Amino acid sequence: MILSQIAWSDCFVFLFFLAPQLLIHVGFFETLLVGIEALPFLLFKLPYQLIRERYFISNAQKSPFARQATLFQDLVIRCVRYAFAKIPAAVGKIFFSKGVALPFIRFRMLRHGLFRSPVFWKEVNRDKLKGIYIIPDATRRPDIVVYYCHGGGFSMGSAYFYLEFLIVWIHLLQEAGYENPAVFALDYTLVPQATYPTQVQETLAGYKYALSVAPDPSKIIVSGDSAGATLVLSLLLCLSDYSSLKKSLPGLAVIISPWAAIVSQKNQNTPSDYLNADSLMLYGRQYVGTRASSDDSLVSPGRCKDLNWWKRASPTSGWFFIYGAEEVFAPETKDLIAVLGKAGVKVTQHEEKDWIHAWPVVKLFLCNSRAERVSGLKVMVEAIVERIGVPGR
Repeated sequence: MILSQIAWSDCFVFLFFLAPQLLIHVGFFETLLVGIEALPFLLFKLPYQLIRERYFISNAQKSPFARQATLFQDLVIRCVRYAFAKIPAAVGKIFFSKGVALPFIRFRMLRHGLFRSPVFWKEVNRDKLKGIYIIPDATRRPDIVVYYCHGGGFSMGSAYFYLEFLIVWIHLLQEAGYENPAVFALDYTLVPQATYPTQVQETLAGYKYALSVAPDPSKIIVSGDSAGATLVLSLLLCLSDYSSLKKSLPGLAVIISPWAAIVSQKNQNTPSDYLNADSLMLYGRQYVGTRASSDDSLVSPGRCKDLNWWKRASPTSGWFFIYGAEEVFAPETKDLIAVLGKAGVKVTQHEEKDWIHAWPVVKLFLCNSRAERVSGLKVMVEAIVERIGVPGR
């Protein structure tokens, strides 16, 4: 299933689903206050900046992203940039919640003539484990399993918001030759409801679930974006010293725009990216809590310089990193890749020129042509095929 790009009608329907959820979970007056505070940006600052920077300054003065972005992409990213910097996480997390994301993807499918999901999916809800299991044929064992952890600054996001992204990933894996690829997407506890190490413990529980459905550990790809990528990195460091699981490392890690170091002077705003350094500092400190340090390797995997530890933690077929050249986390991501290189493990990377944080996800929703929309996922699938191989080939 590869649906067409997000249309204006989708945006209005998304707001239709969002409004009641905000009233239920945030409250009328709190929602109204956030809306009122956003009015100066929406009515004056946004149109002024958009028109000025797109039509009245030279190309050399524009941000790298704005130079090649469409009007729709530029508009959406500017709104997301404002939201990440100004809207409280308690409000922002409703945008990505199950109550909004699930009816939205169902509308998207209906708009394309799909009255039922093209793949089977079910909710997994056990003690200390929540998530979504997705597979084309639930009557057969998968031949490969992607274990995915979503992003959102540890404060926002849900597996449901990523459903379309993950279903497209399955579709592309099938096109590449896998017969029954599966995805398990973890829904970990968000802060401030819980802080570290709760999320890492839940990520470990999710990996055990992936092990239970996969044909063997070498057929598991662990992946995640942003904060989810951080949890995947922490998971692998944990597994390497976990007596019962250190021989069950996955086949490959596909790391998307990792938040490698939770607190870092290198996490600075860029003209292109929608992430905001001050908000990251706030969300990061909330995740760390009062019982841990942001310099702990299991909290900030980018702080781990122990080459032997990384060698023990590396998947059997190595690492693949994918990130945007213009994103806030690019410097720390490059540093981590360099450390892994020194450890002597197989690590490759794909840096997308002029693009921003979590661009494989962003492109799927904001780009026009099918080729461009799935370009990030195609790169990831190609890495999986190269490293893991396809049964029967």
